[in-house]
Formats: sequence, structure tokens, C-alpha cells
Amino acid sequence: MEKDKTIRFVLVGGFLGAGKTTAIRRLGRMYRDRGQRVGIVTNDQAAQLVDTQTLQNDGFDVAEVSGACFCCNFDTLVAQVSELERRGAPDVVIAEPVGSCTDLAATVIQPIVGLYGARFDVAPYVVLLKPSDARQALGAARQGDMSDGATYIFRKQLEEADAVIMNRCDELSANEVNELTQLVETYLRDARVGTPDGDGVGTMCVSALTGDGFDDLLTYMDQRGVFGRRLLEIDYDRYADGEAELGWLNGFADIRLMQPAVLGTFVQDLLAHAGLAVISAGGVVAHIKLIGVAGNDHTVCNLVSNRGDVTVAVPCASPADRIELTINARVTMDPTELEAQMRAA
Repeated sequence: MEKDKTIRFVLVGGFLGAGKTTAIRRLGRMYRDRGQRVGIVTNDQAAQLVDTQTLQNDGFDVAEVSGACFCCNFDTLVAQVSELERRGAPDVVIAEPVGSCTDLAATVIQPIVGLYGARFDVAPYVVLLKPSDARQALGAARQGDMSDGATYIFRKQLEEADAVIMNRCDELSANEVNELTQLVETYLRDARVGTPDGDGVGTMCVSALTGDGFDDLLTYMDQRGVFGRRLLEIDYDRYADGEAELGWLNGFADIRLMQPAVLGTFVQDLLAHAGLAVISAGGVVAHIKLIGVAGNDHTVCNLVSNRGDVTVAVPCASPADRIELTINARVTMDPTELEAQMRAA
């Protein structure tokens, strides 16, 4: 790496199923299209990440921090960025934290600024949300599947953001977008969220799937300044309770079919069946992700709530009779029962 060159460090947070990986793929392509080299760091409680494989299949150089959140594994995060530098000298590094992680301004951004300020140029910290989570966690009725522990984490994620990015706005009417914006902005105002200078949290509506709003998002993220200054007061008992409610499953399966099937359709149907089994057994889905790989082809499917349908992030119409399947599941359920239901499916 050139001696005087700084790396643009972009942290994209958000709760499980908010669309972080889809947003990062789009942002990464936009940086790449304007001639910048992009490295990405993914994060989870275990190895075998669907996100890592998805981003690698898009041609990105990806490093992985597994076994703990960025906030508990800061040195490893820095070491993985160094590995990206060694491999390709990126202009931009995008980091995707675990979806159930918060307090990142204090444990990641400020240490980077304080310890490595000459090496990194930190972008505004953006946090994505999906509309159904906002309605459940911020609405007056608090109706839905989100637990008190998950709600606490979700709210704290919004409170420490430089900007809250409301994703999936392509699924909403104009009135629904206005209602969602008002709901989020009212919560942030009532929570008295601000920086030491009194700056409030910005909001923006986008669609990571269609790209709507991403030109404005990239313009916002290109700002230079001092970011990540909203340092939270965290009740770590409540935070730990929210984390503990989630069963985590990371697995791999080698599937061989008697007859070829359309890769994307097979994995989508498999996830729908597995999701139904988990929900019927009392689980509350935060995010189940499957990536199916067959030779040079791959597909990615997601289920992000008990009420939603399976969505296809990366479609594939190619036939396959052998599929290597990677599974990342985050469900409010006993982990042993979660594994049993996924195996049975």
C-alpha cells in the first residue's frame, strides 16, 4: 500500500434481515464502477457464512471475522483489513457486522479513529432497517414477533447511527413511506438522539433490491467529517438477553438429486419448507439464509420473518443434480431444536 494512502472505512449496520448484504453488494459495485478497489469484511458467530460466499461469487475480495461480533473482536477485524490490504490494496473496505450487534460506535468506529486515524478515513455510520421491524419495535401497539430483547438491540442500533436507512421502500406505497419515516424520526426525536454538537440522525428511504435511492445514499456516504460519535449507554444484561434469545445455526449439506432440478427454484422451495417447519415448532425467524452452489452456478434465498415469503436475492435458472448448500439461521428458538427442525426439513 502507498505510504500516504488512506482506506475509506464503511460500516453498514442493521438488524437481522434488514438487507445489509444486498445493500453492500450494490454499494460495492458502485464503488467498483467508479474505479475503486473494494474489500469486504463479513462477521458472524461462526464460519461458513452465506454472506461471504455470496460476495465472493460477485467478484469481491472478502475476509471474514467469525466466532464473535466486531465489538468483541476488534483486533481480528483490523487484522482482516490488513489481510485485504496485503492481497489487493483496497481503496474502500466495507464491513458488515453481526445483525444482533450494537454499541459499534464506541467499540469499532472510535477505536479506529483513535488508534488508526492516519490509516483509515471513516465514512458516516449507516444502519439499515426493514419496515416490519420498525413497526414492531417502534410502533405504539408493539404488535408482532419481535421480543423485548431484540427490540432493545434494534432501538440501540438506530440510536447510534449517523443515518438510518429505511430499506425495502419499493414494497411500500407513498403513504406507507411517509408513515414509516414519521415513525422512525419521531422515535429518534423522543429518544433525544444527537451528537455532542446537537446534530440529529438523518433518515433516507432506499431499495437495495432495485437500487432506488442509492445514488443519494452514496453521495451521503462520500461525506468527509467526524462520524460515529453517538456513544450509547448500554444495559449489557438486556443486550445479552436479546442475544441469548436467538438460536444460531451454521451448517453445510451436500445434496444429490435423482433428477436435475432448477437450482433457484429447488433452494427457494427448500427454504420455504424448512421455514414452515421452524415456525410450526414455535420458532420466530429473524433471518434464515441459504446459498446453493452447483458448479459455476449459485443462488441465494432469504426468509426474514414468520409472516414473509422467501425472497430470492440471487436467482438461477440452471439445472442441477448436485447442490452444495450453506445454511445460516438466526431464530428465536432453542438451538438444539432449531438444528433438529432444519435437519428434518
